[in-house]
Formats: sequence, structure tokens, C-alpha cells
Amino acid sequence: MCGIVGAIAAHDVTPVLIDGLRRLEYRGYDSTGLAVVQTKGALALRRAVGKVARLQEKLHAEPCAGFLGIAHSRWATHGGVTEANAHPHVSEGRIALIHNGIIENYVELKAELCDKGYRFASETDTEVIAHLIHDFVKQGLDLTAAVQTAVRRLSGAYAIVVFDAQIPDRIVVARIASPLVVGLGSDGHYVASDVQALLPVTRRFKFLEEGDVADIRIDRVTIFDAAGRIVDRPEHESSLSADAVERGEYAHYMLKEIYEQPRAIADTLSERIAGDHVLEAAFGPRAGDILPQVQQVHIVACGTSYHAGLVARYYLEQGARIPCSVEVASEYRYRNPVVMPGTLFLAISQSGETADTLAALREAKKLGYVATAAICNVPESSLVREADLVLMTRAGPEIGVASTKAFTTQLAALGLLGLAIAQRRGIDRRLIALYVRQLRRVPEMVEHTLRLDGQIRAWAEHFASKRHALFLGRGPTYPIAMEGALKLKEISYIHAEAYAAGELKHGPLALVDDDMPVVAVAPNNPLLEKLKSNLQEVRARGGRLFVFADPNTGIESSEGVEVIAMPDHIEPLQAPLVYTLPLQLLAYHVAVHRGTDVDQPRNLAKSVTVE
Repeated sequence: MCGIVGAIAAHDVTPVLIDGLRRLEYRGYDSTGLAVVQTKGALALRRAVGKVARLQEKLHAEPCAGFLGIAHSRWATHGGVTEANAHPHVSEGRIALIHNGIIENYVELKAELCDKGYRFASETDTEVIAHLIHDFVKQGLDLTAAVQTAVRRLSGAYAIVVFDAQIPDRIVVARIASPLVVGLGSDGHYVASDVQALLPVTRRFKFLEEGDVADIRIDRVTIFDAAGRIVDRPEHESSLSADAVERGEYAHYMLKEIYEQPRAIADTLSERIAGDHVLEAAFGPRAGDILPQVQQVHIVACGTSYHAGLVARYYLEQGARIPCSVEVASEYRYRNPVVMPGTLFLAISQSGETADTLAALREAKKLGYVATAAICNVPESSLVREADLVLMTRAGPEIGVASTKAFTTQLAALGLLGLAIAQRRGIDRRLIALYVRQLRRVPEMVEHTLRLDGQIRAWAEHFASKRHALFLGRGPTYPIAMEGALKLKEISYIHAEAYAAGELKHGPLALVDDDMPVVAVAPNNPLLEKLKSNLQEVRARGGRLFVFADPNTGIESSEGVEVIAMPDHIEPLQAPLVYTLPLQLLAYHVAVHRGTDVDQPRNLAKSVTVE
């Protein structure tokens, strides 16, 4: 979840470092810092608690410039949010280092280094690495060899970037279980935890693999694998543009990304459907061999992606007629799962670097699944590189911490997967053709739903002063109610919970009163009459209802009941995608009313890369 940027070039790299940190703000962080080797050879260190703007203020007061530098945005793990704990960490005024991840054996290493006379200025596990590398440099190793030797002593997950101020001819980097990418420039080279940080200076990248160490100089990049052999990692050219992450006319990234959903969903479906069927090749070259073997699916994900998995269970069981189980990734590998024959393991992640989901995928590879599959938004991510089957969601960069277009594109991708499996299982081709037509119409229906923004904004005023809210849904829209509750609590800090509406009488009704707004999702489906009865239970207890309803449900505004009519003729396959939009907009407008930080809510990060 932390951000890394480094550069060695024929010009001052400080602006590149600051711009890179700004482009990584979506990842979540609580302090920032940079270190550069100035033209006279002196190491300049600047750190600040808070946002990148605070670091820029420090640089304005104490300018520094250099041809080599590193920068970092930290999310506190070991040690509190203090300037002393912020990265970079420096050993003996010489070795400067930044780090993402967690070093599990840092206590033992710290004791060893203390015995050697090293003194620690922070509470972090990161400072241990800086001193360890310095110790090897002091013993006569050059920086690259010192890093290679040091990482063999480390247990845990890490991406590290380091330089030696006394010999400032290179940056050395290493990675295990934490993403790191090398950017190739015409007048220098760069490194970052995400390609977005480097798009203004290059679109050419090399992605480091597990155990790689790279020696990055102004005119060349040398990569060593875990065994110390020189290797050549393939070069990739990113299709993203430098302005792909800009906010444009929108007040917040989240609002921009909500409005990008019609195009994002259309892009996700594009070239994956031909006529009346789904193209298996969209899932990769092995799809033709793997999909016929699939008898059931096991989905593992976190947060919003977990909710997408819950919707997918309906798609797979009702559409493809195969069993599907869904669980949170943080629990998966601690319960010794039993894998039935013919089971496909499916991991869902926006970033493809979510630590728990990635660890679950790696565990699954040992357990006898037919294959592993991933639905992801980042082509260069670890999840994509390690799964057997992959379907990219094509949402484009998502900067707001609260996921919006990544979620709906995941739902679209999961619909494609369900249909691909259904095709292989011999489900009636006319039914599959019907579902394909329904998927094709989703972008248009989402576009129409966005026109409800004004009505939803008016509703937000009723929620701004509340402390709690309840969300209700049934069938495939129950997970959508869960996602709506998550969005509201994430960005407005209102406590919100979601329930399958039939569970009201089993406890939640005790909470209902005239100060507890109840949001309901009411598509016109076979569960409608049961949902209406549940809503009556809320009204009978004095609860105030806010209902997003199909115009043919017969649910109308009345005393204590507010209704917004959704687009007509939303089919069950479409409903989860379309009904997501108004819940996202409601959460957004409530957060704006409450004056919270919409794009970077407190205590949360976009990409959770530690367990």
C-alpha cells in the first residue's frame, strides 16, 4: 500500500520524485519523504508527516536537487506516524533506503546490528535493512553485492530501493512479494511500485519477478535473479497516457470514475463477445483445455472484490448450473481447505497485488485445483502473471480508494466467465444468446442510470446527520446492498450494515427507528413480493425507507417512503451492475455533505499489499 519512486538521470530528479508520489496518493499513506544526492555529493533528506503537499512545503523551505534520488509514501506498520519513522531511512549518513512490505525477522537482525554498534533512530523494520546493507558495504562489498547478500538474510515481503551517497553511480532494487517496476528512459532510468508514477517520463517498463535484484545506472539496467544470474526481463510498453489519472472537470476522482463506468463496462465486454456467444480465447491460450474440466468454482477475494464474487455465485449456479463457493482471502489459507475434483480457483482483485488474495492464489497452486484464474484490472500485476487463466477488466486507472468502476467491470467480467463455462457445459444456446444480449445492453442502462444523480443528491441531505444506516437486498442484489453499505461507511464514516431482507426479523429489526434510514434495492424479480413484505416490517417499526425500485414494482413514495424509479426492464443478469450505480452516488453525495476526504478516506488504502 506504500508508494515507491526512484530515479537516476541526466537532470534534477526531484520534480520526478514528487510527481511520482502525487500519482501514487491513491494507494493510501500517512507520511512521505525523499533523499537525493546533491551535485556536491552530499545526501539531502526531507521527510514529513501527512500528505505530499507537506513534503513540498518542506522542499520549498529547504530546497534540494540532484541527479539521483528516491522517494516514498509510508503507511504505518512498525512504529507510529512520525517523521522519524517516515522513509527514506539512512545508515551512517551514506546508505539511503526505502521499503514496502514487512520484514518478519527484523527483531533478530536488529539485535545483531545493535551488537555491532548500530544505533536506531526509528521504530521501523525498514531501518534494519539500511544498516544491514551498510554493514556489508563496510566489509568491502559494492552496493549491488551488498544488497544481494542482505536480502538472503531477510524473511517476509519487501520491495527495496537503495543508493550509496558516497558512490552515487547507481540505484539498487530488490523484490519479494511486493511489486516493483523499472522504467526505461532516454536520459536515465527509473523505478516505482506502480507504472502510473512514471508515465510522465516513460512508457517503457520492465517488471521485476520474485527474488530479482536490479542494478540501475544512468545508461543501463542489469537484472539478477534469485540465484544471482544475470537475466533479461521482457520490455513492455504501457498503453496508459500521462493524463489518464487526472481528475478533469470532476470535483473528485471517485465521481469521475463513477461516470466512467459505461465506457469501462463496454471496454470490458468489447472483443470478448462474438455474435451470440463468449469468446473463450479472452481468458487466455489455455482456456480451451481448462474450461471443459471445470465442475465447480471456488472464489477468493477481499473487500469490494469479495462482493463481486458473491454476485458471481448467482451467475455460476443459476446460469452455468455448477456449485460455487466464495470466501474472503484473509481466511482462506488458514483453514486447510478441502478441494473437490474439477474445482477452478478464481481470485478477484482490482490491483492484482492484494497480499491476502495473492497469497491465497499461491497456496491454491499446491492444493490440486484444475487451474487458477484471475479477474484483475492491472495487466502487469503479480496476480495476472501467476494465474493460469486471466480476464482483464479494462477499467483503466482507478484513483479513488473506494472502488467504483473496478467493481462493475468485475461484475461484467464474471458474467463473461459464467457464460463461457455455461457454453462448455452445453447449456441451451438460445439462453446463452439471450444473456449475451442482456450484457451488451448494460453500458446503455448504466448511462441512463447516471441521469438520476440529481435525485440522489437530494436524498443525501437526509443521511448527512445520521450515525447509522441499514441496506437491504434479496437474491443477486443482496451483495449489491453489501457493497452500498461498504461504500457509505468507507467515505462518509457513517456506520452502515447490509442484510438479506428476509433476515430482518432475525435481529436487525431491533435497530429500526425513525432515526435509522433504511436503503432498499428493489428490482422486479421473483423475490419482489417477499421484499415488499420486508419493507412493510420496516415501516411498521417507524423506519424511514429509501428505495431504488423498478418502475413496475408498484412501490411508490408515501409517508416515510422515498422512491427513485430505476430504468425499466432491468433483467436479473443486469440488475447487479445497474443497481450498483445509485448506491455509489448516494455514498458519494453523503460524503460530500459531511465534508470527508472522498478520494482518500482515513485509515484506508487503495492497494492492500500487506497481510
